[in-house]
Amino acid sequence: MIEFSGSQFITIAEILGTFAFAVSGATAAIQHRYDLFGILVLAFVTAIGGGTIRDLMVGNLPVSWLTNSLAIWSVIAGFILTVTLRSRMRKVQSWIFFFDAVGLGLFTVMGVQVGLRADMSNGIAIALGTITGCFGGVVRDVLSGSRPLIFRKEIYATASIIGGLIYIVLLKRFGSSIAIQAIAIFSTIALRFISYHYQIGLPQFNYRSDDIKSSP
Repeated sequence: MIEFSGSQFITIAEILGTFAFAVSGATAAIQHRYDLFGILVLAFVTAIGGGTIRDLMVGNLPVSWLTNSLAIWSVIAGFILTVTLRSRMRKVQSWIFFFDAVGLGLFTVMGVQVGLRADMSNGIAIALGTITGCFGGVVRDVLSGSRPLIFRKEIYATASIIGGLIYIVLLKRFGSSIAIQAIAIFSTIALRFISYHYQIGLPQFNYRSDDIKSSP
């Protein structure tokens, strides 16, 4: 049984990650010209989507945001900030990318910690971290009519997996600490930024025209 001294970190990571994903969702809604209610809804589902799926998978019921008013207020704060500053968001895609990357890093490590605290294996804990970090963005993209980032060439889920693995390795080697949590978070964010800047991605596959013509 791994002893954790970072219970407060989970709360802080959830607040910051929820806020970051709420801004990401609200910005995407503004980009697609949603009305005010639509902006709030997309901010909300983006912020709580990954955590809700994680909680359902580990049997953490009721899911965390139903009993945590801080999560709701974090969504509202992200919504208000985005709507207030919408006229200054000339590069909307950059805002979405930045806040999505921050949310990915925070929620990945938080999800891994939740898995470990539930006595899951390391591999399952990393999977839970990836689900927590990625699936809010998947919901956002689906509802806004975009192809989800997780299914594109970009390094997205892979950055989450690597960040979770870094956290597990450092945790086993040095024990739990805020520094280790921070390293794993920033590693995930850095991988996302570096892969995007240098256009690094996973290989894509497609049918050749000859294959399509020859198919029955």
